[in-house]
Amino acid sequence: MKRGPRAPLPLSPTGKRWARVLLAFMLTLFALDQLFPPPLQRVRDVSPVVLDHNGEWLMAFTTRQGAWRLEARLDEIDPEFQRRLIAIEDERFWFHPGFDPIALTRASVSFARQGRVTQGGSTITMQLARLLEPRPRTIQSKLIEIVRALQIESRLSKREILAAYLTMAPYGGNLEGVRAASRAYFQRDPQWLDDAEMALLIALPQAPEARRPDRRPVVARAARDHVLDMFVRIGAITPTRAVEG
Repeated sequence: MKRGPRAPLPLSPTGKRWARVLLAFMLTLFALDQLFPPPLQRVRDVSPVVLDHNGEWLMAFTTRQGAWRLEARLDEIDPEFQRRLIAIEDERFWFHPGFDPIALTRASVSFARQGRVTQGGSTITMQLARLLEPRPRTIQSKLIEIVRALQIESRLSKREILAAYLTMAPYGGNLEGVRAASRAYFQRDPQWLDDAEMALLIALPQAPEARRPDRRPVVARAARDHVLDMFVRIGAITPTRAVEG
């Protein structure tokens, strides 16, 4: 005789209590997420651009905050630059939920051993959260960035997050976003970049004022060369190309 499916076992009083606590916790998190969403509207505050009748660039104006920020469209940015940026800044970008436990653990161990920050551990999503809401770099701020990163990941696709980061990233002075930086430093959009240009555009956001090529060319070259060496380590270029870059 065939037996039917077993009926689920009833929860004990303790189990019911924990189920109610878990449900209340999840509802509280959902309510807080809706009440305090990340300020993603800032990404849309970009510089107005004036084009001629042929659609060619004439000029751009600054944003209300005085930034020269141009919207980044991934299909108009060198795909190899995008791949190298992710490989260096956030190798598990396509897979993590907004924060990378492996990178955070590695950064914490490095800090404990050396007594100073040598690895950031922040994902691209966490960096975007910091750009949207700048805070002093403290442990508390890092925890807030993790929460904000989770919120951002629940609202945007990975490609949208990458585009938002490349729109907001600082490049020195009032330059924000890879398009503004490429136009200012290379006089063209970042659709095709050589190795040295990619390296500089990856190095700048980590210390935009200290590495400004127009004001501190020696420091900028050193930072660029360091990233070129990283290109070699990730297999993007040969050592010979790094020297030529």
